[in-house]
Amino acid sequence: MNQASSIYRDGRCRRGFTLVELLVVIAIIGILVGLLLPAVQAAREAARRCQCMNNITQLGLAMHHHEFSTEHLPAGVINPDGPIRSAESGEHISWVVQILPFIEQNALYNHFDQAAGAYAAVNREARQQTIPTMHCPSYPGNYRGRNNEAGIVSGNYAGCHHDVEAPIDADNNGLLFLNSDIRYSQIPDGSTQTILLGESLPFANDLGWASGTRATLRNTGTPMAAFHILYQLPEQAEPDPSEEPLYVGGFGSSHPGGALFSFADGSTRFLSQAIDPELFRRYGNRRDGELTGWETR
Repeated sequence: MNQASSIYRDGRCRRGFTLVELLVVIAIIGILVGLLLPAVQAAREAARRCQCMNNITQLGLAMHHHEFSTEHLPAGVINPDGPIRSAESGEHISWVVQILPFIEQNALYNHFDQAAGAYAAVNREARQQTIPTMHCPSYPGNYRGRNNEAGIVSGNYAGCHHDVEAPIDADNNGLLFLNSDIRYSQIPDGSTQTILLGESLPFANDLGWASGTRATLRNTGTPMAAFHILYQLPEQAEPDPSEEPLYVGGFGSSHPGGALFSFADGSTRFLSQAIDPELFRRYGNRRDGELTGWETR
């Protein structure tokens, strides 16, 4: 069979796409992908935020179980004296260590020697363990820190120690601070108006989930930070405040527009990053007697 009969055996000339038609199809596909991609990303973020909400809710429930079992909330940090410095000295047992049995981490709790202190060599292996409940799925950073040579693991949730930027100490106004033993009945402002836990973004030099420093405690006196603000902007002319051992810092998240918080009544709310700073500050004080409204999103 010759070429001509192969081409014309059905009486018509077979033709494919022209270059122009192919380019048009590619352009249409590109437009469709461009339209669908934001929706797909939004759906993924919604799923991640839902998982994050579940995590912080579980931590809040663990706090309630601890309070029911011991008649007080865990101490924000256990240490002989204050103020607390972000340095590997002292006991610095965090609230996370104290609630491990209530988040199904009994083996890790039994392996951790609290009497030896958070930074003891006997506890290094424990500090290197990952606690899934402490990790937000939207966080794209490194939990072991940029300056962390020991492999110590941080987390994305912190207790509220104060309503102003000040060192962690025994006179703080929050619910979790130095050697605190607050009961739910000892919250004059009401449990629905007082932050217990919130999302946080680890600093590169944080000391991990076992350390009762700024690694696990933050305040509402510092505005909320977003991941891209905390990590991706060019270096500023001013010194990095996290280099100061007494600096604590505020809450923040990798979610667009705000962060999730667990209140003392067990509720979990998403607070907008655009929240009134004074209202946000009051949420961190258990006893200021000021009226607060709900500002969520």
